[in-house]
Amino acid sequence: MALTVVVLVVANLLLNRWSGTIRLLAAVAVSALLLGVLRWAGGTLADAGLAPGTLARGARWALALVGVLALVYAVGALLPDTRSLFEDRRYDGMTGSEMAARVLVVVPVGTVLVEEIAFRGVLYGLVRRARGAVWATAVSSVLFGLWHVLPSLHLATAKPALGSVLGDSALGAVLAILGAVLFTAASGVLFCELRRRSGSLLAPMGLHWAVNAFGYVVGFLLR
Repeated sequence: MALTVVVLVVANLLLNRWSGTIRLLAAVAVSALLLGVLRWAGGTLADAGLAPGTLARGARWALALVGVLALVYAVGALLPDTRSLFEDRRYDGMTGSEMAARVLVVVPVGTVLVEEIAFRGVLYGLVRRARGAVWATAVSSVLFGLWHVLPSLHLATAKPALGSVLGDSALGAVLAILGAVLFTAASGVLFCELRRRSGSLLAPMGLHWAVNAFGYVVGFLLR
């Protein structure tokens, strides 16, 4: 557990500093390293939610979740009362090819792969072996929330809907970070439950990809 946390701290610092191909390669390397830690600790692919016998069931869960979320995002983007929630200044100047690369490469490899293997795979598997599913969910979700501190540093200025509520002050920035940590920790609980119920890491992977990818697509279209 201690080694896993150390790897995650270093990975968090590096992945938020690097970009492009080096970030993708680092995400793959971190994922492989974490799976190696799990195996070194006596864990198996089943502990990581990657047992071959569970992949088909996990894929069905993932496809269903992607479909549901696509509908939710479409409705939210079309309704005037919720459309502003999807606006994001980080998409200004982004081209269609850049958006496609993020949705099809950066999100699945640079975000979903490493985060799901880390938090719902290795961390969840290690803690569940020692303390059970409740503790595994709690530890994984809290650390998943803290993982998002660095990516949230400029969230209040990037999101007009947040900026209009929190303002441009230091307090507003702190509240935005705190909100992001709490939201992602709560999301982590949902992802862990999907992992538990489906028996496969593919289920939270599908939902995680859909949340990020559809956010990019809708934000890009609403520029």
